[in-house]
Amino acid sequence: MICLTITKNEEKQRLDRFLKKYLRNAPLSHIYKMIRKDLKLNGRRVSMDAPLAEGDCVTLHISDDALQAFRSQKPESKGRRQFRIAYEDDKVLVVSKPFGLLTHGDKLEKKHTLSNQVASYLTERGDYDPCGERTFAPAPVNRLDRNTTGLVIFGKTFEALRILNHMIRERGYIGKYYLTVVRGEADGELVLRDLMKKDARSNTVRVVRGEADGGAGERLMETTARPLAVANGFTLMEVELITGRTHQIRAHLAQAGYPVIGDPKYGDPAVNLAVERKYGLTTQFLHAHRIVFERGEGELSHLENLTVEAPLPPQLARIKAEIFDSGAKMAPNKIS
Repeated sequence: MICLTITKNEEKQRLDRFLKKYLRNAPLSHIYKMIRKDLKLNGRRVSMDAPLAEGDCVTLHISDDALQAFRSQKPESKGRRQFRIAYEDDKVLVVSKPFGLLTHGDKLEKKHTLSNQVASYLTERGDYDPCGERTFAPAPVNRLDRNTTGLVIFGKTFEALRILNHMIRERGYIGKYYLTVVRGEADGELVLRDLMKKDARSNTVRVVRGEADGGAGERLMETTARPLAVANGFTLMEVELITGRTHQIRAHLAQAGYPVIGDPKYGDPAVNLAVERKYGLTTQFLHAHRIVFERGEGELSHLENLTVEAPLPPQLARIKAEIFDSGAKMAPNKIS
């Protein structure tokens, strides 16, 4: 039998979700059976969705061998830090992610991720103790594709992470702005509101015109794109994400007739080839350059009216300058 006293970084979550993280290798069926037969919260039998509070005592009837098997974990490899810090306080960390780095792991890559690098950084700083924490780990509340660069927000404590997740989901809290270069000369603001359907097999999304009709997999996406500069058949745009869907900016702008340059999934192949030959750009020109905390909440009320920015990576900055600042003669399908 073991007794677990719930800490501040473990409170305000359901019992079953706590156990899924604490007994990370245990089958869900075993966890649910344990809740029914081998667990008490503050000396009482409870349901799986019972909320946890700081100071609660969770009593588990489990052998030492079973506990070790359910909690064993391979040590994380310590990778080279690739991100830059854009903002940090004792609750929140905002970093700028480079090309080629996953925000968090997938089925093919679990070690070399931004999340692991941030955890290593916070461990070195003494802000996070992976050995002392049973279930909590610093985590991102927004996600960028592997080859999209720019700002990612992390919660450094459980309460900060809970509040940030609420703020990122609800409108009016956090404004997310991207810089991109698209084919075509836009003459005004684009306000885009459509449905999307995701194709898991091809890892792409399809934009569907019209209002939601309850179709399977349909989700609303809203995007606003504002031209900042126009030159030689291209537009530099600042894009505001109103919703946050998979590939939203890339798919939405392509559907509107302004594909992102370099984009292998939704872009113009002829333009992409020309851009690759001239600049060496082999992926989308898309950078999360600005986050505006429009409102704060709870212990994150100090974030209100805070703006965090990240400059373009050198390659993208050079492409932007050559297209829009140098006066070079270029056409959408021909870059000399």
